[in-house]
Amino acid sequence: MHRTRTTAAAALVLALLVPAGGARAAELLILVQPGCAWCARFDREIAPAYGRTDEGRRAPLRRVDVTQPWPEDLQAVTPDRLTPTFVLLDDNGVERGRLRGYPGDNFFWPLLSEMLAGLKPTKVM
Repeated sequence: MHRTRTTAAAALVLALLVPAGGARAAELLILVQPGCAWCARFDREIAPAYGRTDEGRRAPLRRVDVTQPWPEDLQAVTPDRLTPTFVLLDDNGVERGRLRGYPGDNFFWPLLSEMLAGLKPTKVM
């Protein structure tokens, strides 16, 4: 009996945390490769604070190493050999914007804001 209640409680928590229909959140892919100096510059200038920004909460950053096999869940996204490349995916995994190269922190934020403006607004719970 106790195990049944625990299992039901766990299922309820998962149902509240995982969106219906398997939907996922938007995400910002950063395509990287070992030795990329501009990737390292992004890592110094933007990456440490990105997750704490409104943009980072709207589209969390996900790193994809282009020298490794392409992830199965990104088969609809066209790979790019230029690094860093930033690919904005909507909550259905559809590409909504791409920024090739890192233009420095003064240009990155406005360009990212333009890409994010094309996403549907998120629902507030």
